[in-house]
Amino acid sequence: MAGAKLTISSRNYSSWSLRAWLCCQLAGLDVEVESVSLDDPNNRAELLLLSPTVMTPRLEHGGASVWDTFAIAEYLEEEFPNKGLLPAEKVKRAHCRSIIGEMHGGFYNLRSALPMNLRARYPGFRVFTGAKGDIRRVLTIWAECLDAYGGPFLFGDKPTLADAMYAPVCTRFVTYDVPLDGKAAHYRDTIMDWAPMKQWTKDAKAEPIEIEELDIEF
Repeated sequence: MAGAKLTISSRNYSSWSLRAWLCCQLAGLDVEVESVSLDDPNNRAELLLLSPTVMTPRLEHGGASVWDTFAIAEYLEEEFPNKGLLPAEKVKRAHCRSIIGEMHGGFYNLRSALPMNLRARYPGFRVFTGAKGDIRRVLTIWAECLDAYGGPFLFGDKPTLADAMYAPVCTRFVTYDVPLDGKAAHYRDTIMDWAPMKQWTKDAKAEPIEIEELDIEF
């Protein structure tokens, strides 16, 4: 379905833009992607503070203008109810919504200590104490979902909005060489090999935008 536009800040650095785009892919929505200038202080702040703003990402579709990744996800789930963006069963769906909300509203230490940067690799990166608690919580969420629903995605054999929300964490674990094993490592690899993720990563590596503050040598 054409006629939609998604405004983003950066493919390489913006986890919120990635999440919104993956939500669109899950919905089967063909979106035109428009990157805004980083000369706008609001857009630069979205990347440097690693938090969503009222500016990006923003979805325009069917006369609606929707900003904030969580709102975009909810809009798409309502607009495309047969695409399986959330699990069909009520209790499972409630679990999915809960971990989506947790990602949207938390994990600040992880965001600030390990900013998304798809082009970078930091072998042997030392993760400081503040982010370790967030990493443990993410891995607990993954383990509970994979054990309960069998994988390879968080809620079974097909990706949902939860996978879109946790996909940037997988990229961070790759960028900063966070050691994983077992089901967590397999889930990370599943997400990184997911076709929409591979396309986004390819485009991110070709993106001309560079932000010195996010490309420093840690």
